Amino acid sequence: MKRTSALLAAPALALGALALAAAPAQAHDADTTVYQTQLKALNGSSASGSVWVSVHGTEATVTENVTGLPASFNGAAYPHVQHIHIGAMGMCPDASADTNGDGVVSVTEGAPHYGKIAQTLTTSGDTSPATATDLKLAPGGATIDYKRTFTLSAETVSALKAGTASIVVHGLDPATLSPAAKAAKSDIVPSLPLAATSPALCGELSVSQMGAMPNGAPETGVTPAARTTTTDATPGILASAGGVLVAGAAAVGLNRRRAARKAQD
Repeated sequence: MKRTSALLAAPALALGALALAAAPAQAHDADTTVYQTQLKALNGSSASGSVWVSVHGTEATVTENVTGLPASFNGAAYPHVQHIHIGAMGMCPDASADTNGDGVVSVTEGAPHYGKIAQTLTTSGDTSPATATDLKLAPGGATIDYKRTFTLSAETVSALKAGTASIVVHGLDPATLSPAAKAAKSDIVPSLPLAATSPALCGELSVSQMGAMPNGAPETGVTPAARTTTTDATPGILASAGGVLVAGAAAVGLNRRRAARKAQD
């Protein structure tokens, strides 16, 4: 009886190890929602990109890959302020939103579609609307590979769940604008030109059908940042647990063969 109990214990312990190894990943996945969007060009911009927002409670990890933005502004890297917008239709405007006819959909002209600023995608520090036009904290340059984890407001979480949140990336090449728009001042920061704050890209966030950020490169051709440690570790954990299970089964088979030989002897 003792030998039989020992034989049965090995696979039972292995199955227990498998269940314990898998449990943390399953719990994490169940509590995390990934929102995604393919950014669309606005105002004649030649840029494109993708954004993923992985939300766990009120904590979000935003991963953004963008290419084709204006590279420089006044001799320095072009600061592209960008935000999560909420509180309106959750839509990106088209050219018909240009009410003054200057050929540019400005921030205020686009606001009825995508709403107010809820979170600012800064490179460090504050992510509230207070840093909405802080050029020193904005990602910059023609290509942006952005990844940052920060706390969302309750209002932002609600908008994401309702499907009314959008991402807007600002900053146009002045050379592509009409003479009137090129000479105009920003409608939200008069000390800046209109090009600096007008939308270049916009995307409507919705729940990703993939359920997680992808391993491969998005359509922009820019390789996204690596997935979280929890996600990447899962296959290894399961493989280790599977190895324990196989080893347990092998031990059972070996012991049975030894018992059979002794019975024959």
